[in-house]
Amino acid sequence: MRKIVFYRFENGKCPVEEFFNSLTNKQFEKIAFVLDLIEQIDVVPKNYFKKLKDTDDIWEIRAQHGNNIFRILGFFDGKDFLILNHAFTKKSQKIHRKEITLAEKRKQHYFKQKETK
Repeated sequence: MRKIVFYRFENGKCPVEEFFNSLTNKQFEKIAFVLDLIEQIDVVPKNYFKKLKDTDDIWEIRAQHGNNIFRILGFFDGKDFLILNHAFTKKSQKIHRKEITLAEKRKQHYFKQKETK
């Protein structure tokens, strides 16, 4: 069973929580449903959860509510510990490289911080 954790900066701010706080209750409920699926079932359908190609092992969570398409990016720390570090509303079919780059930078920062503890 996977455990989902949100990435935090040293000052305690959490970009994923900040994104969630900007959503309506219905939008957040849809995302919460998808996050629960990811935690509870071993084989999650690819329309909800998949590894992004040509990245530093970045995974994408997908949720949709009406015309709004939400993406949450993250990475694994070990086999079942999923760290979510970036979330945004997607307007086009393809994820912009800047979104992936930000998630990769936060991943590198996470592991550097973990080494120093």
